[in-house]
Amino acid sequence: MSPRTASHSAGRRAARAEPRPSRIRELVTTAAPRLLVLLHLLLVGVGMAGLVAAAVGVGPTYAGGAGAALISTTYTWVLALRTSGRWVLYTLLAGALACLAVFGDYDLLRTGAAVTTASLGAVLGVMVTVPAVRFTAAAREVLIAMGVAMVGAVAALGYEPVVNVERFGYTTLAVALVLVFSLVYRLGAGLHGLGTRGLVVVVGGGVVLGVTLAYAELLRRYGTPGLVTSVFDAVEWTRDHLGAFPRPLQALLGIPALAWGCHQRARRRQGWWVTAFGVAATVPISHLLVSPAFTLPHLLLAELYTLVVGLAVGYLVIRLDLRMTGSRGRGARRAEEEAAIRPEPSRTQALL
Repeated sequence: MSPRTASHSAGRRAARAEPRPSRIRELVTTAAPRLLVLLHLLLVGVGMAGLVAAAVGVGPTYAGGAGAALISTTYTWVLALRTSGRWVLYTLLAGALACLAVFGDYDLLRTGAAVTTASLGAVLGVMVTVPAVRFTAAAREVLIAMGVAMVGAVAALGYEPVVNVERFGYTTLAVALVLVFSLVYRLGAGLHGLGTRGLVVVVGGGVVLGVTLAYAELLRRYGTPGLVTSVFDAVEWTRDHLGAFPRPLQALLGIPALAWGCHQRARRRQGWWVTAFGVAATVPISHLLVSPAFTLPHLLLAELYTLVVGLAVGYLVIRLDLRMTGSRGRGARRAEEEAAIRPEPSRTQALL
């Protein structure tokens, strides 16, 4: 072989050995989303470490506030990416306001940051869910949503807000509802995409939410002593014998809406309107944390009972929906599950 031929052969082998630019871009494109998810988890983990350090009295005095600010900023970043928002602007703004709340030493700023963080955690918990073909998958999505909301609630407590528990509850619920429905308006194809069935579901969910809140408030303010005493006696009996009492708003509306909404999204886009009511399950977690009347073991037990009751109600609602709208029989249900393949981006990708 001549030297010229040998040099050409060596050049071709070297070219084959070197990664092609397109291959490198493909690797970067594939790895970047995963690295971003790991970064988000790392930031949240560092924030939780700061909150835990503050709780046990270790480290600087601002560790809890700094951890809360880090989680608030990260949650804003993730929610903006998930909903295709201007994540750079929102993340920088959230970080600046969170730092001002932590180091500014103003009660109003700390309370506002706590309300915003609790609401963000509740909405993000709903937004990171994915469609569920079967009930078991829907139950998994409920657990994930409540876990995300729990971290946000802990971060809200890290701001050390000065709050009235009832006002804090109503404010966070109102903020979360406005935010989630503004997002679902785009995800669910607007109001014109609701259809008659979707409109009935949204109106029905709104009525259940309004009646539950109004009844609780009227009972607290104007209920007859006998009625109030009977209700409180039932709650106290349950707490004495079972250790806790399920949360009605979560068990009767929020958790069933989350499970049913994820189940519906596997079949039709309008399922997002049902999923939106899932904030009724994720927001109240922060109400329990800021209330001095609940200890951590009692809170966890109450949420466990609420989860069991809510999933049972959600299962009944899903079965009733399939019986009314789908084919009957085990074989027909299996065929319906196999046909429920509506595409939706994965949990770590933008929805729009």
